[in-house]
Amino acid sequence: MNKETQAYNNAQSGSEKKICNLLAKEINQNLPDAENKIWHAHPVWFLDGNPIVGYSKVKSGIRLMFWSGASFDDEQLQPGTGKFKDASITYNSEKDISTRYLKRWLKKSKEIQWDYKNIVKRKGVLERIK
Repeated sequence: MNKETQAYNNAQSGSEKKICNLLAKEINQNLPDAENKIWHAHPVWFLDGNPIVGYSKVKSGIRLMFWSGASFDDEQLQPGTGKFKDASITYNSEKDISTRYLKRWLKKSKEIQWDYKNIVKRKGVLERIK
């Protein structure tokens, strides 16, 4: 695991740390070609420079977000607001995490991608690349 991501995880409280470590482990196993780094103060995984998945601490727990998740057609993920194609789920315990669902979403994250990498160049317009 990326040292910065491990430091982020270690900075969390007991249950939140367990959630973060489990998410990072599953993401790394299922997206072995992804680059992981801290981006905007949170762990994020990228494929070819495009953000795919990340997580962050929010008031309600640990939020797992897929940048293109609204296109996954999955009722477990809550679509974001606005013009972006993100969707997320929030966890309060590692027992809440279904690794079966997580693996399915990670597979979809490789297959369904909107081009966030070039969103500034396209003046806020998202185009599907996969």
